[in-house]
Amino acid sequence: MQIKKVSDIAPSEITPRDVFRSRRSFIAGVGVSAAVATGGLTRWARTALADTARPGKLPVLSARPDAALSTSEALTPYKDVTTYNNFYEFGTSKSDPAEYAHSLHTRPWTVVVDGEVAKPRSFAIEDLLKLAPMEERMYRHRCVEAWSMVIPWIGYPLSSLLNAVQPTSKAKYVKFVTLFDPAQMPGQNSNVLQWPYEEALRMDEAMHPLTLLTFGLYGEILPNQNGAPLRMVIPWKYGFKGAKSIVHIRLVEQQPVTSWMRAVPDWYGFYSNVNPNVSPQNWSQATERRIGKGAFGGLFEPRIPTKLFNGYGAQVAHLYAGMDLRKYF
Repeated sequence: MQIKKVSDIAPSEITPRDVFRSRRSFIAGVGVSAAVATGGLTRWARTALADTARPGKLPVLSARPDAALSTSEALTPYKDVTTYNNFYEFGTSKSDPAEYAHSLHTRPWTVVVDGEVAKPRSFAIEDLLKLAPMEERMYRHRCVEAWSMVIPWIGYPLSSLLNAVQPTSKAKYVKFVTLFDPAQMPGQNSNVLQWPYEEALRMDEAMHPLTLLTFGLYGEILPNQNGAPLRMVIPWKYGFKGAKSIVHIRLVEQQPVTSWMRAVPDWYGFYSNVNPNVSPQNWSQATERRIGKGAFGGLFEPRIPTKLFNGYGAQVAHLYAGMDLRKYF
């Protein structure tokens, strides 16, 4: 499949990983020197330091940088990425996942891949980690509440896994199912959604090179609150399309009804592509607030315009040629 470059990220504008790290280290050093002279680290300097290296909190997950599919925008600090989350299996507050996800045990872990495939199979997480080369990609991440982040995800294209099980001609959609275990996931004791959490993609969306089966971030394995041990990341769609803590992937012929479609069908459609011109929720999607930018986590930063397909239109718009994107939201 030929993939076009994103119009606002020319190859010449993509900072090589080693240069990026060196530049951030230099900036951090300047901040630290100034801070030492004045008696302490500023918040800015601490943030710069946090961005220059992996956090050292979890096991390393090595990956080769994929500059061609990465944005060159400033990364969201690790602290914000791991403490401001939507993961309703642990609660509806943004702070709940970081507070309660320690109860999740991610080893052993098995993922069943079946349905319309020639070779259905159960994969141990250790086998999935070795199935294809790991890549690190800096993706924009946009949520329906109109906040966004830039995160260095680690994984490989979902197509690598799907090709291994050989989809049949009847495979039109791919459904993802999250672990259902209220003892480990206390949010599942509520009726905010019908459990287990289910999401789905059309087959061509699932096979697109940008669709990342994800095992880590910031150079390490995924923290529990971010969807450990594996999750989906689809950068041109709203964040809730990225199913977390996946235990079952099923290829089917008919379009599935996903969890949020079932819960609030007037607000959440199957496609859930980022579209600033459509606001199925009770708030506008025309602008967004970048988490972690500026003082107070960006709370008082000017809002920025939201781009169609989250800025990935040059790569994915052809998937929806001729479709009414207001009707199929």
